[in-house]
Amino acid sequence: MENQQPSNDERLEPEQAAAKAAILAECDKLAAAGVTFVGAHFDGSGDEGATEDVKCYDSEAYAHDEYEPVEHDASPLQEHFDALVPYGYQNGCGGFGDVVVDVKARTITVERNDRIEDYTTTTYEI
Repeated sequence: MENQQPSNDERLEPEQAAAKAAILAECDKLAAAGVTFVGAHFDGSGDEGATEDVKCYDSEAYAHDEYEPVEHDASPLQEHFDALVPYGYQNGCGGFGDVVVDVKARTITVERNDRIEDYTTTTYEI
């Protein structure tokens, strides 16, 4: 089930708004280097999580672990990507996802997947 939330800069904390602006300001340089997408994957559970290093791609789409990253130093953007990782994704059963910049469209998408623990109960008399 996919839960689309509208794009809304008003919901961004000041640190997140600054991170968004800093990332988008780099799009011309990234495009000139042949980069089409920039992404950072995050994953965690049990109250612990980690964000992978920011990676650049020259692919037609972004999908974590489906394309090989290209050689481009995106480390100066790491702090900004970290600011956009959703708070609390690692709590409980945890979650995972990606913060992705579409360089050509100049958009940033955050995809968060929450893990859910579920169970079923069967009761019968014998």
